Amino acid sequence: MKAAPPAADEPDTSADEPAPAPRTRAPGDVTPKRTVAKKTVAKKTVAKKAPAEKPADEPVAGDATPRGSAVADRPGDHWDRKVAKGLAFLRRRLAGDYEVDEFGFDPDLTDAVFHPLVRLLYRDWFRTEVSGVEHVPAAGAGLVVGNHSGTVALDALVLSTALHDRHPARRYLRLLGADLVFRMPVVSEIARKTGGTVACNPDAERLLGNGELVGVFPEGFKGVGKLYADRYKLQRFGRGGFVSAALRTGTPIVPVAIVGGEEIYPMLADVKPLARLLKLPYFPVTPTFPWLGPLGMVPLPSKWLIEFCPPIPTAHLRDSADDPMVVFNLADQVRETIQQTLHRLLERRPDPFGP
Repeated sequence: MKAAPPAADEPDTSADEPAPAPRTRAPGDVTPKRTVAKKTVAKKTVAKKAPAEKPADEPVAGDATPRGSAVADRPGDHWDRKVAKGLAFLRRRLAGDYEVDEFGFDPDLTDAVFHPLVRLLYRDWFRTEVSGVEHVPAAGAGLVVGNHSGTVALDALVLSTALHDRHPARRYLRLLGADLVFRMPVVSEIARKTGGTVACNPDAERLLGNGELVGVFPEGFKGVGKLYADRYKLQRFGRGGFVSAALRTGTPIVPVAIVGGEEIYPMLADVKPLARLLKLPYFPVTPTFPWLGPLGMVPLPSKWLIEFCPPIPTAHLRDSADDPMVVFNLADQVRETIQQTLHRLLERRPDPFGP
């Protein structure tokens, strides 16, 4: 039997029913229910909030590198690039993807191996200062003539690398070397690969005719093997073969003076009997060699100065290439220009091992 509905004027007491008794908090429970509810609501609010769109270069949490920035900004990427460059070089060598000219010059090997090694010497060890690079032709043939010294001919290597680094056109210097250099098994290969060739007129004229920049040291072994007491005193320039090559091709001659090479291995004596036995032009005795063995081959850290002098034109003298007097006078002019420049540079550098 259904219960009768309450009268219209009878008050509804359902809302006045007493609420259930609150649960007694257990001992040790210190977290109020209201606090938990607030945390839950906060979580819901965060979940419902749409994340703001970040710009491309805003850093991500836990990532120190901004998005969109170059990978090079990461620490250690300098070595990563070196490793990648080395691997690319090996791939080119294994695949044969490089060029070698008729003289054996390998620009790829020179840029990747030879120049970086010599760069450590001339820039960091010798602290080389180079001036007058604007006198070297920007294009076309040029004959660079320098003084030779140092017991070991490091001046030729330093000159070629410094010129390549400082010249705006990054030109290679094709060095002319003595026959002895190209009779030595390993040295001859390195010389050929880095652009060197025998110091003879036919090769020099061919290079100059191709518009190359050629470097020559007319003193030869007389300059490299002179005693320390004769430092920075130019030896005889031979018969002037370099002048004849320049005259026949109408190539300008650029004298260059190099200060610093005489101090790297100060030659105190020359043991001639031992040199003849070993078939060498000289056998040097220095403050460190042969007393220290292989350590004696470490060059002393002298301060280097290299200055290129204004070029001497030869185009108007092409018809006089076989005239001994013209050749001698021009060779003497080049020699005197280098000698005077050496004196001036030595005045600028009173301390051979200064900063």
